[in-house]
Amino acid sequence: MKRGKRFMTGTVILALSACLIAAGVMRGELSVIFVKAVNICLECIGLG
Repeated sequence: MKRGKRFMTGTVILALSACLIAAGVMRGELSVIFVKAVNICLECIGLG
């Protein structure tokens, strides 16, 4: 693969992932993910 083609592929993937993250944040899914992460951490530590 040429260097320019590899760079473009990486740039497109980065831009697409940034758009999908922004869409998730706008839908309010950030708080859902945070709650799930807190629950998993509390279960692993044994506090919950």
